[in-house]
Amino acid sequence: MEVIDHFLYTKEHEWVNIEDSIATVGISAYAQSSLGDITYIELPAVGDEVEQFGELASIESVKAASDIFSPISGKIVEVNTDLDQDPGLINKSPYEKGWIAKIEIADKEEATNLMTADEYENFMETA
Repeated sequence: MEVIDHFLYTKEHEWVNIEDSIATVGISAYAQSSLGDITYIELPAVGDEVEQFGELASIESVKAASDIFSPISGKIVEVNTDLDQDPGLINKSPYEKGWIAKIEIADKEEATNLMTADEYENFMETA
């Protein structure tokens, strides 16, 4: 499964790409593959506050309904509205076009609670 080197990851298979004070969040290639064809996503609202590892969004696929958790605390500043029309973008492009939300980071120190790409790959091998 594809893992992006400079992203950070959670044990629930979310990824985060931190640039300055903005964190772009999505689900990993492993997560989208496990879910199967994604049919619906309930996005958070711009302005919502999220807590690290708290619920960020809900996703439905042909196999299951699941919650997506925020890898970092902060305020939602943008959501990927393209997913409203085509939630399958997450299957096709989980790291680029299938991102879910952008979060203005409340505490950059929380990034130390996340896994590097190498740690995430090891985690997937032992899970």
